[in-house]
Amino acid sequence: MKTQYVLISLLFFILIVTSIPHFMSFAHLSHTPHYNGGSNRDGLGKYYPYMALDPEYAAPSEPTQITFSIQDFDGKDVYNVETMVEIYQESTGERVKGFPWTLRDIGDFNLYYVFPQTGSYEIVLSLANDGKMVNHNQLDPTRSILSSISDCNCERVIFNVSISNSWGLVRNSLLVISILVPITVLGIILSKTYFKKRNLTLDWKPEKETLKYVIMLLAIAGGLVHLAIFPEHGSLQIYYSIFLIAAAGAQLAYGILYILINFVPEPYSGNNRKFILSQYKKRVALNYFGLFGTSVLIGLYAYSVIVAPPLSPDNKSENIDIAGIMAKSVEILLVIGIIYLLMWEKRRVKNILVSVK
Repeated sequence: MKTQYVLISLLFFILIVTSIPHFMSFAHLSHTPHYNGGSNRDGLGKYYPYMALDPEYAAPSEPTQITFSIQDFDGKDVYNVETMVEIYQESTGERVKGFPWTLRDIGDFNLYYVFPQTGSYEIVLSLANDGKMVNHNQLDPTRSILSSISDCNCERVIFNVSISNSWGLVRNSLLVISILVPITVLGIILSKTYFKKRNLTLDWKPEKETLKYVIMLLAIAGGLVHLAIFPEHGSLQIYYSIFLIAAAGAQLAYGILYILINFVPEPYSGNNRKFILSQYKKRVALNYFGLFGTSVLIGLYAYSVIVAPPLSPDNKSENIDIAGIMAKSVEILLVIGIIYLLMWEKRRVKNILVSVK
């Protein structure tokens, strides 16, 4: 059993270490865009610009916020930058909207536009070079090569976006499916094991054994939700992604360890008091690990939606979303189940030890 614990811990450590570098980012966006957004990976001059749409899966004829976050290569804010933003329709090459050269007090700013129809668009961000003159409050002429800096003392980067009526529904549906399918499969496997064990065991406590299986499923479900949402927090702070990966790993490890412990023969059989107490302490330690960790996650989530969480770059509280509600609902049920199971096992072991005497 100890070897299994070590292997599981090693697996999650490797997962965390190998995932971190791919999500290191410093932009001040509400989340890392999955679809309409991105960054210039090689930088733009001495800057590193990010862009995102809100709503991310923007639809035609609906107001859309275009958010830019311009950082330096150390992830720090930049100030007093002169920018121009243009929007081109990819199919025609026509410039459908332009925001003239404007001096920005800070590199984080929002613009607003209603995309007229579905299709692909190219958003061009132009940044004036230090000490160079640009046509302040004016637009540069349209260009056939959008990245061209001919006759402009500036740098330009192009962001490609797609406007659609259906991609948001598709993405959200796939996210829900990716969470529900493994949970459903695990639930079916646990159910079959549960009924098989019930039929083979004479001393069976239906409600208590059911609760153990529910706890396994809830712990793993919470971990899967955290795994599904952690990438989108990378643009806020890399530490947020690290925390969510660690939380997911801990929840999955707790659920797997629970499975390993509860699929072994009855731990409280026999007349060896020392052995019975040893098995009881292992189960209590595991349950306290789950109870403490889950309570911390619930508390931190409540804190983050009320006030700005620690290290928040935009100093704003987190938005309440469906994924967050799902994760916390699962965790609240998990806490209730663990507390009830702790109380029940304590009474059970006490009665067993009395009978052993």
